[in-house]
Parts: sequence; structure tokens; C-alpha cells
Amino acid sequence: MNPAAALREALDRPGALVAPGVYDALTALLVQQAGFRCAYVSGASVSFTRIGRPDLGLTTLTEVADTVACMRERVELPLVVDADTGFGNALNVRRAVRLLERMGASGIQLEDQTAPKRCGHLEGKSLITTAEMCGKIRAAADARHDAATLLVARTDAVATDGLEAALERAHAYVDAGADMLFVEALRDDEQLRRVGTELGSRTRLLSNMVEGGKTPLKPANELGELGFDLVIYPGAMVRVVSFAAQAYLQELSAKGTTAGMLDRMNQFDQIMDLVGLQESIAEGQAYAGDIKDAR
Repeated sequence: MNPAAALREALDRPGALVAPGVYDALTALLVQQAGFRCAYVSGASVSFTRIGRPDLGLTTLTEVADTVACMRERVELPLVVDADTGFGNALNVRRAVRLLERMGASGIQLEDQTAPKRCGHLEGKSLITTAEMCGKIRAAADARHDAATLLVARTDAVATDGLEAALERAHAYVDAGADMLFVEALRDDEQLRRVGTELGSRTRLLSNMVEGGKTPLKPANELGELGFDLVIYPGAMVRVVSFAAQAYLQELSAKGTTAGMLDRMNQFDQIMDLVGLQESIAEGQAYAGDIKDAR
């Protein structure tokens, strides 16, 4: 079963599928080793880690595609990729879908913001028309090579026009060919219930858990009961890693040694085991052959 088919199979199981956010091959490997069945390639986290900039549409299609390719070379688990606005108009969307799918995306998310976009939990967003977004969704559906590749349509209309407008857009996006809906930045439990009730009967739903964001943090099992099929935690990984890195740098700066941090880091042999040193050595030896025979 390829990763796109595996993603759909996992979504068909009871309960909500949890997808931690990842931004490089190492974090994707950690998620796979932890036993998760899906990972979410966070556009914000890629922007933070690849270019050290905020989530304001500054990363390029090539940068995102290269990131996905490195992950796919290392892991087999399904990857849902945040493709922002599709990097342009419907023709850009078509190219983005083809490239990201070829690099290893199992699902591709598109949003209805204008360019430059901004993080879904920031103020000051603006949207393209419903008709333009529907055109982008149709272009994405036409471009995908594998019909199993999941197309996720995100609307940010709650922030700009309210929940009713967001629901109206979401229905239109399903009609245009979206496989999953992502109504961003829901404000409270009542809005979560409305989306689950009114849209869950039509298609799969995604819920976004952003620590400190506008949507209340809820356990994945509760979101599943409300009708959500996929729960993403896009920024938690980079927040945890950057927090730990700052503590390490403060300690090194103050004491000039990492000796006091040994209980807060993977040891040399642990990190080697994590990345598969022995497996790689064994693979190399399998190709080495017998030196005497080679002569």
C-alpha cells in the first residue's frame, strides 16, 4: 500500500488520526519511530527552520518540495503537506500538486488567502473569492497523478467574514472536489460543534491545534467525537526543539561546557541508534563483496 492509500485507510478507522507537525527528515523519522500513522509537513515550521522567517508566505515551492523529498527518502509514513495558497494562481497550483506529489506528498493542503498569506492564527488576513478558490481546487484535482492523494481545502473565512461565510465556502469547496475540509481558527466549542455537525456529514474534517492560538486546545479523542477525522499539531515540534536549544545555548554560554546537560540530551550511541547507524553499515557491507573475489 502506498502512503497516500495508507493515509486514506488510516482515516477510515474509528477516531481521529493524529498528525504531529514535522519540518525535516529527522523530525519525520522521530514521528514514525514513535508509532504515529501520519505526519503533517507544517508550512510555518518549514519557514521557521529553513529560512528563519515567520509564516508569511516567504518560502518557495522548491524549498517545500525539497523538504518533502528529504522526508520521503527516509520515512514511509503518510505526509500531509501544507502548500499554502498553492504558490500562485490555478496554474501554479497545478504545478505545485504535480511536484509535491512526485516528491512524496500523500496529501496536499491549499488555502483561500490572498498573497502574501499569513499564519492562520494571526490578524490581518484577506481572502480570494470563492470562485477563484474553487478553480484552484479543480486544478489540484486534475493535476494529481494518484487519485488517492488527499486534497485538503482550508478556509480562513472565520476571521474575515464569520462562521456562516466559512461554512458556505466549505460547502463550495467540497463541490469543487476537496477530499477534506479545514476551517481554520475556530473560536470556541460551539463553532467546533457547528463545523463537525454541518460539514462532517459531507466529507472528512481537519482540526488544527495551535498552542496559544485562537482555537481551544482539546484532546484528539474529543475532536473525533465532534466529527473531526484528522487532528494536526503543526508547530509543537519546532516549539519544543527551539525551547530545548535555547536552554542548551544558555547553559553553554554560562558554564562553557555541556557536562551539566547530559541528562537532557541523547547520548552519542543513542543518536546513532536513532538515525540507524548499524542498519546503514550493514547495507554498505552487503554491497562490499569479498575483497579476494574482487581481485
